[in-house]
Amino acid sequence: MKTLLKNGKLISDNHIQEADLLIENERIAKIASAISAKEAQRVIDLAGMLVFPGVIDDQVHFREPGLTHKATIASESIAAVAGGTTTFFDQPNTIPQATTIDALEDKFAIAASSSVANFSFLLGGTNDNIEELKRINPKNTAGVKLFLGSSTGNMLVDNEKTIERIFKNVPTLIAAHCEDEQTIKRNLEHYLSLYGAQIPIECHPLIRSAEACYLSSSRAIALAKQTGARLHVFHLSTAKETELLDNTIPLSQKKITAEACIHHLWFSDKDYDQKGVFIKWNPAVKSQADREGIWKALLDNRIDVIATDHAPHTLEEKSQKEYQRIPSGAPLVQHSLVAALTMFRKRGIPLERLVEKMCHNPAILFRIRERGYLREGYYADITCVAEHTPWQVSKENILYKCGWSPLEGTTFDYKVAYTFVNGNLVYDQGTLLTQEKGKRVLFDN
Repeated sequence: MKTLLKNGKLISDNHIQEADLLIENERIAKIASAISAKEAQRVIDLAGMLVFPGVIDDQVHFREPGLTHKATIASESIAAVAGGTTTFFDQPNTIPQATTIDALEDKFAIAASSSVANFSFLLGGTNDNIEELKRINPKNTAGVKLFLGSSTGNMLVDNEKTIERIFKNVPTLIAAHCEDEQTIKRNLEHYLSLYGAQIPIECHPLIRSAEACYLSSSRAIALAKQTGARLHVFHLSTAKETELLDNTIPLSQKKITAEACIHHLWFSDKDYDQKGVFIKWNPAVKSQADREGIWKALLDNRIDVIATDHAPHTLEEKSQKEYQRIPSGAPLVQHSLVAALTMFRKRGIPLERLVEKMCHNPAILFRIRERGYLREGYYADITCVAEHTPWQVSKENILYKCGWSPLEGTTFDYKVAYTFVNGNLVYDQGTLLTQEKGKRVLFDN
């Protein structure tokens, strides 16, 4: 089937153009100033809508297998495409943990049968699975994930000799969660001595502190430089860490890269008063100065991509009273694009930069094959967004299985109207069309 998208504002390759776009089967067949409606069986008039490459989110936790009371690959991929995300990379801290090739392939099989979006998964590193990590296929798997600080799932890798061996031997990109465990433990003991089990949530960024982040990320970056590994630092949360990053070479040549997440760009520690446990993340949301430092590094290309670290928990889990029992993480993938559009407009940043950080750069960084751009011959992963269409995030329109969002009550002026995955219309102005499934992403590694 051929679908013609007419009269949209296409944003790709650092350029905005009013043009038509023809989809044939899975691919973008033609982009031109005017394409005849006779060339297609279906014509959609976008009437000035913004047309983006589908967002590529390099860090999500869709909780399947083993934690499906929180989320499933099916439920969260639906939320993703409704928010304009067409490709996601899921993390290994499921049950069982994806620390073997067999466990990883089981997750790929689940996604192949249930995900509306395109997908890949990261293989989890542990203190004793180096041989398994060496077996990874760089052509069809996103990379390896290391938890260099403990977080949900207890996958801490803390043996320094093991970490060095992983950095020397893994043939793919290594993505790392960087927080220093000893610093966190020391801080936690201090606040337990002050408050007992009822530590106020405002202390979270003091326990999982800027120092803890910097110590860990600085060690990881130093080791990557020493070994020549490709290191991607997930969810940077401090201004100080940005000093470790380079913007003097093109992204395609960088071996050390970094990500900023929506929540660290949107919230600061001033928001704990109102949002409380619902903005408890690891690494923590920190000061306004940290948030501004992250924005500065994002815009001067020391930070390369924007992602979500989408990590749902049930309301019951989030509502526990003791600080240590309240899980860290929140769902974001349905609202990441509209939140980013809102922040970029507020700061006067061109839309081309947003597309660079959420679509182009993830494709460059992970070497994704034929995705991330609006180009003839590329897969037709496309998101169409209406401007000046106010709507409010509420329980009634949240699609996450957990049923809540840290952005509830927020009114957005942008609204996703259509999402295409591999040329298939999967989201049509509020209607989800889920019979067609996404594809396993391939890489030019």
